[in-house]
Amino acid sequence: MISQSFIQELLSRVDVVDVIERDVPLRKAGTNYTACCPFHSEKTPSFTVSPTKQFYHCFGCGAHGSAIGFAMEYNGMSFVEAVNDLAARVGLQVPAQPAEFPSGTGGSGSKPGLQQSIQQGKEASSRDLLEVMDVAARFYREQLRHSESAVAYLRQRGLTGKTAAHFGIGYAPSGWQNLGGAFSGYEAKVQKNLLVEAGLAIENADGNCYDRFRDRIMFPILNLKGTIVGFGGRILAQGEPKYLNSPETPLFQKGRELYNLFAARRAIREAGRVIVVEGYMDVVALFQHGIEYAVAALGTATTPFHVQKLLRQTDDVVFCFDGDNAGRKAAWRALEDSLAQLGDGKSISFLFLPEGEDPDSYVRNFGKDAFEELLKQTVPLSVFLFRELSARVDLKTSEGRAKLVQDAKPLLAKVIAPGLALMLLKKLAEISGLSQRELEDLLKIRRVSASVSRERAPRPKPASPYRWLLQVLLYDSTYIGKLDRELLTQDEEYDEEVAALAALVEFIDTHPNTGGNTAIPSATAYFHDSPHRMLLEKAESQTLAWDSGINVEAEFAGAMARLHEMRRKQRMTKLHSKSLSTLTPEEKQELQRVVVS
Repeated sequence: MISQSFIQELLSRVDVVDVIERDVPLRKAGTNYTACCPFHSEKTPSFTVSPTKQFYHCFGCGAHGSAIGFAMEYNGMSFVEAVNDLAARVGLQVPAQPAEFPSGTGGSGSKPGLQQSIQQGKEASSRDLLEVMDVAARFYREQLRHSESAVAYLRQRGLTGKTAAHFGIGYAPSGWQNLGGAFSGYEAKVQKNLLVEAGLAIENADGNCYDRFRDRIMFPILNLKGTIVGFGGRILAQGEPKYLNSPETPLFQKGRELYNLFAARRAIREAGRVIVVEGYMDVVALFQHGIEYAVAALGTATTPFHVQKLLRQTDDVVFCFDGDNAGRKAAWRALEDSLAQLGDGKSISFLFLPEGEDPDSYVRNFGKDAFEELLKQTVPLSVFLFRELSARVDLKTSEGRAKLVQDAKPLLAKVIAPGLALMLLKKLAEISGLSQRELEDLLKIRRVSASVSRERAPRPKPASPYRWLLQVLLYDSTYIGKLDRELLTQDEEYDEEVAALAALVEFIDTHPNTGGNTAIPSATAYFHDSPHRMLLEKAESQTLAWDSGINVEAEFAGAMARLHEMRRKQRMTKLHSKSLSTLTPEEKQELQRVVVS
């Protein structure tokens, strides 16, 4: 891992404004800079860059980070690649990193801390598992070079070496225990636990381990941070399953990840749309023919999480399926999962390929221009919805039209976009022969005025003192010396905020040179793989409203006073919950003090 001291030095030398302005035109707005967000479509600028605090934040989509984060998000780099790129810009030499794992020739370079934790029965951390996935990916890529059959298969599918390298494609050799060779410097128990927990090996009833992926072309699956969290394997010989994915692990949930989304983000923004296909090879073939804005679901139906991720990247999502019955069923499932995610101004449509074709075969047979010409013939979600529902009934009969209305009811109930809901209702009225008012009564759809909506909107919950302290420390880390740490104990109501504050305090303690303007970006970089990342980023973004006239001392004192008062009330409630006879003399005295204080 790259040391935090180097990250701090790098971020102190790099200006986030200069980094972002290379790709995004910025406009001065007071002490900050603004622009239309490069990570989602918008007409009014909500993307803010702070030169004093050295981070960016979008109030529209929530994109947030330091110069390193921008290089990762905008240019599709991994964390290490972003650090190397920025270091090269300012003439810094990234320190050579020690080997993460032994190369297989002995025990040198092993990680005794990780071995000890697993031997003691503890699970490997996410960071440990990510390192395991990286080692496995390198092993599979190396094996591809030595497999004539695997290389011949990729050539037969039309892939070039450059394309294979871009996607990090590898090969898992046949045999039952090949992968262990990449981890041979570890003791057997440590090796087994690592590979099983990462989903790379399977433990049978006898306690023996064997490789999950055998004689398969391997496709690494990256999350939105650019780290490998799983693999997809396509079998070379005959056998089932044809495609095999990593199982659910602490790193990987296939219902939340999309193949190639990390690398395709820039192309998606430039094209203004994304194509969702069914297979890895479809994505790879489209890329090789110049269509770089395609992603794929991972051996499962499209989920609401997939749709959410895609609509954050672009306003135009195209689902591409085979034109057969299975393709139409898959498209219908995608439609059902999209209704609740679709907002006004967003578009979801469907492209059905000619019978017998998939994106891979079509683009190889007819080329990029022909495929993109098909994109002009996509079927909008609203058209597909009523076309499918109408095909299931006889619209010539009253019974058929009544059935259509009933079938549409649960689907329309999912729609949250007011404009789209109204248009769908009008279309249903047109097809069914009922008036819009009759449909509203029949489907129990009520019109809610804007004033009623405002009245019913829940009031925002006031910031907790923990969130307040997070903001102060992210704004000025020197207040760590005035923090009463005895108050940072478990609080069920604010568990997440207490944990995030404790993590930030630990970070500042262990990196005392993070004072001044480097505190925020270096913390952001440090927590980029942390479960506290989102909470810290949100707290950090709220400090953008703090101008030079803010009294940070008063903010800090107010947060501490409120926290003291909260703890006093919690203690008083606990003491009052006990009967007087069960209180110890010390507790009775404490209760007296608490009441009068």
